[in-house]
Amino acid sequence: MAVRRHAIVGLGSRAQLFAKALATSPRAELAAFCDHNETRMRVHNGWLGTEIPGYRPADFTAMLVKERIDVVVVCTPDHTHAEYVVAALEAGCDVVTEKPMTTDVEGARAILAARRETGRSVRVAFNYRYNPVHRRVRELLAGGAIGQVGSVEFSWLLDTAHGADYFRRWHRDKANSGGLLVHKSGHHFDLVNWWLGSGPETVFALGRLFFYGEKSGHRTDGDRFALDLDASPKLRALYRDAQREDGYVRNQDVFAPGVTIEDDLSVLVRHRGGAVLNYHLHAYSPREGYRVAFSGSEGRLELDVRENEYPSGAEPVPEPGRARLTVQRHWEPPEAVFDGVLGEGHGGGDERMLAELLGDAEPDALGCAADHDAGLQALLTGLAANRSLVTGRPVSVEELLGEIGEPA
Repeated sequence: MAVRRHAIVGLGSRAQLFAKALATSPRAELAAFCDHNETRMRVHNGWLGTEIPGYRPADFTAMLVKERIDVVVVCTPDHTHAEYVVAALEAGCDVVTEKPMTTDVEGARAILAARRETGRSVRVAFNYRYNPVHRRVRELLAGGAIGQVGSVEFSWLLDTAHGADYFRRWHRDKANSGGLLVHKSGHHFDLVNWWLGSGPETVFALGRLFFYGEKSGHRTDGDRFALDLDASPKLRALYRDAQREDGYVRNQDVFAPGVTIEDDLSVLVRHRGGAVLNYHLHAYSPREGYRVAFSGSEGRLELDVRENEYPSGAEPVPEPGRARLTVQRHWEPPEAVFDGVLGEGHGGGDERMLAELLGDAEPDALGCAADHDAGLQALLTGLAANRSLVTGRPVSVEELLGEIGEPA
C-alpha cells in the first residue's frame, strides 16, 4: 500500500496526538501543517524534531496541491470544521476530522453535498468507540446478552478541572463550539447510536448555565479555576508564547462575561426502533466519571467508570480510570464481565483509533470507524437538543434532516 501524505490544519494541543502518530506511521506521512499562528507550527516541529512546512489558512488549498496531500486532518475550532472539510474534499483529498463533524445545519449540508459530489471519504475521530470496555458493551448488546434494549440511562460527570476548561477556552461561546451538547456530548450520543445500532428520532432537552458565568452566583475562589500556563511547558509553548501573534487567551476567567454555553444538561432521546435514552451531563462535579445502564427484555447491563476521584489543580490531568462492567439476566445473579483499570488515552481507545485511521491496522470487526453518517447522527442529537432548549418542545430529527437535505 502506498504511503499517504497527510496535512494537519489547526495546531492546538489536540493536533499533537495526530502529529506523533503520523511521525511514526509506516503507511502515512506528515507532509504539512496549516495554522494562522507560526509559533504553534514551530512548537510542533520542535517536539517532533522535524521541519514540516507550515502554511497559513489563506494558502490552504494551494498547500494541498503543492504538497500533494492525500488526507487532511482537521483539528481547528469546531465552527470552522465545515470550511476545511469541504475545501479538502473539493481538492480531491480524504478527510479525518476531530469531532464534532460540524456545529450547525449549514455546515452539515455543505459537507454532505461535497462528499456526494467528490466521492471522497470523511471520517470522524470518535475515539471512545475504540475503548476496549466500550467495545465489549457493543459485543454484549449485539449478541443479545440482555435481549432487546428498551431504555438507556447515561450520566456523565465532568470535574471542576476538566469541566471548567470548556469555560476557559473558545468553547465557552456557543457560536464557536455548538455548546457541550454538540462538542462534548457528541461523543456520548455517538456511543449510544453505535451501541444500539440506530440513530435518534425525537429529542427533548432541558438545560441551563448554573455554575459558571458572570451571573451564576456560585463564584468561589477564582484562583482554583485559573490555569498556570507557565507551570506547564506544553501549555506555555502552545498558548502563552503564541498569544502575542493572535491574541488568543487560553486561560479566561470561568466567571467572566462571554459564557454562552450551558453547564448542566438533561436530554431525552427516542431512537429509531423504540429505545429511549435518558442522558445527563454536568460540568462542575467534584469527581470525573460516567455511568451507563441498558435495560433489556432479558436483563440489564451496567457500566460504571471512575476517571478522577478529585482534581488536584486547575489543569485537567487525564487518568486511565477504573471500570466495572456487569450483566445481570432476569432471575440470575450479576456477572462481572470486566473489573479493572482501563488503558491510557481515553481508556485505551486513542492508539487503536489512530492505527485504523492512518491505515496501520485492519478495520475493526465491530465497525469502530465512524464515517460521515455516524458524524451526522451524533450531530443530529446535539442540534435537536439545542433547538429544544430554545423552543421548550420536542424536536423531530426528520425536521432537521429536511433542512440539511438528507432523506429521513
